[in-house]
Amino acid sequence: MTKPIVIIKSDGSSEIFNPTFLISSLRRAGAGEHAAARITETITSTIAPGTSSKEIYTRAFALLRKEARPVAARYALRRALLELGPTGHPFEDFISHLYRAEGWQVETRKIIKGKCVAHEVDFYASHPEQNTYIAAELKYHNDPGYKTDLKVALYVKSRFDDIFNCDPAIRACPIDQGLLVTNTKFTSEAIAYAECSGVELLGWGYPIKGNLFDRMSRAKVYPITTLVGLSRAEKRMLIEQGIIAVGQIVQNRRALDPLHLSAAKVGELLAEAEGLLELPDEFRDTVSL
Repeated sequence: MTKPIVIIKSDGSSEIFNPTFLISSLRRAGAGEHAAARITETITSTIAPGTSSKEIYTRAFALLRKEARPVAARYALRRALLELGPTGHPFEDFISHLYRAEGWQVETRKIIKGKCVAHEVDFYASHPEQNTYIAAELKYHNDPGYKTDLKVALYVKSRFDDIFNCDPAIRACPIDQGLLVTNTKFTSEAIAYAECSGVELLGWGYPIKGNLFDRMSRAKVYPITTLVGLSRAEKRMLIEQGIIAVGQIVQNRRALDPLHLSAAKVGELLAEAEGLLELPDEFRDTVSL
């Protein structure tokens, strides 16, 4: 019987390596059944005790990139979100882009008056068909091991309570729902409190269905940092030009002009981008990456 191998997760904790999780994440990204099995077998046969989850991801990404760049790009979505930093504004812009693709009308950094004080919310959106108004607090992290914790959930709940408690005799409450969004994960305490208090959460892997990965895949909205054919400096330059999502360069290839790329390189990037947007979404309900 094969002895279990203990690996180190991004948050510093340890767990037993489970090849099923790796093959599920590869399939979730869009890898074919045989490619996912082959990559998983290669990594499983060489993994050693104490290997970090980051190292496993890096090796899987390198092997997957040889199979198909668009699939490798979607496999790297979590890392791509981390590359939107160092500030949280690009993440706010990306979430706005995602919600607009889903049919919402969006404003960012909007001032909303509560019962006691005025609040600047990171994100405010309305949906004309659903007649729904939501406000969100966005928490961006550069460290994949950092989780949004209970203190943040408590803080967000108090802010939204002040907005919800506005005097109806003066004006109607401007929102129907308060949301806490992060690009990483939530602690178990933050989840328990949010589920009990009514704070809606959206993050990497939460909720189980309809989480950030699911919604990006369903809407075909991916951060520009997803593209493996771009250097870090090129990604930063595009973000500074307001190019935050992959679909923007497909819709307007002139958006790549500031990079001064060769025609061949532009063709490669557009092929990768179009391939990514064409990937099927049938694996969204499997194990989270």
